[in-house]
Amino acid sequence: MPNILITNDDGVQSPGIQALARALDTFGTVTVVAPDRNWSAAGHPKTLHKPLRVEKVTWGDGRTVMACSGAPSDCVALAILGLVEAPIDLVVSGVNSNYNLASDVFYSGTVAGAMEACISNIPAIAISMGPPQGSDIPADKALAHAGFVAAQVMRNVLEHGMPTNVMLNVNLPWSSAGEFRGIELTRLGTRIYRDVLVTRDDPWGRPYYWIGGEIPAGVPDDGTDIGAIENGIVSVTPLGIDLTHHNFLAQMASWRFATEIPVVG
Repeated sequence: MPNILITNDDGVQSPGIQALARALDTFGTVTVVAPDRNWSAAGHPKTLHKPLRVEKVTWGDGRTVMACSGAPSDCVALAILGLVEAPIDLVVSGVNSNYNLASDVFYSGTVAGAMEACISNIPAIAISMGPPQGSDIPADKALAHAGFVAAQVMRNVLEHGMPTNVMLNVNLPWSSAGEFRGIELTRLGTRIYRDVLVTRDDPWGRPYYWIGGEIPAGVPDDGTDIGAIENGIVSVTPLGIDLTHHNFLAQMASWRFATEIPVVG
């Protein structure tokens, strides 16, 4: 039976991570190491400037888990480095309480938790579920469905394996709990951010800033994660740690650079 590490970025007490742990119990030995607070949109930090603390926490169902003072990426790093004694065979991060689509993956603490495992050549999955958006499907049913989807993806990972330095980014609509339309293998789409800078003054007259704006939109092209979500379909996108743009790298072969430092004066 594989040793499965679960983390998230919504905090160790979030309903999503608890539903995920229940769904994956039948696949192996599940260990939970997650942040002690919300780290949404924290990206992929590595805490080196201060100590990290870990405390045991008991969930309502009696399961003992570990709450860490660091980010999701810290949680996974600590577990891999020895906080968890048994070798970790698979890392699953989620269930996040909103989508992580397209370029969201650069901001996402959920994806960062999975990517930290990917860096250590451990197969990893990030799973995120969109908001209800007026749906009358109750949260417990939607989360149980997210756990079902995570189990489907993990079963395939265990059966077929994955290349090194690759993870899977899974997104599902809340509505798919009422009408499951299947799973589509996708590529990253294009996010359209509508951020605005909000400026305020504190009581002492000093300015401070919020990044505000409307909820991001996206281009629902066929074959993309955004396109799948727009059609009510679960999206599974493989991501790698190699950010090299290989096609442009080949084009750059015609560039010329100086071979000597020019003499001045």
